[in-house]
Amino acid sequence: MRKKRRTSFLQEDDGDPLSVVVNLFDVAMVFAVSLMVAMVMHMNMTEVFGKDDFTIVKNPGKDNMEIITKEGKEINTYKATGQTTDGSGQQGKRLGTAYQLENGQIIYVPDDAL
Repeated sequence: MRKKRRTSFLQEDDGDPLSVVVNLFDVAMVFAVSLMVAMVMHMNMTEVFGKDDFTIVKNPGKDNMEIITKEGKEINTYKATGQTTDGSGQQGKRLGTAYQLENGQIIYVPDDAL
């Protein structure tokens, strides 16, 4: 009567040398997913996965300003191009800035004056 040999959990099977590569790929995928979850948590972007609608403004008032909105399941990004459109669809360009003082007076400063 022959006794069956018990194989150790750590012994490697000599049948397929590529099995090690497959296991490394699995470990890399788990690491990548955990890294992405950690980045989302670190950047306080967890509301992207929630049900609430939101709007985020990146770099407000600068040339590279970006507006990110989430409405339902749809996420839209708008990038500032320096040109604006009004309700009729006509395009124009920024000419200056208007400021309102504490007494209610409005002052217009053209961009050329800066």
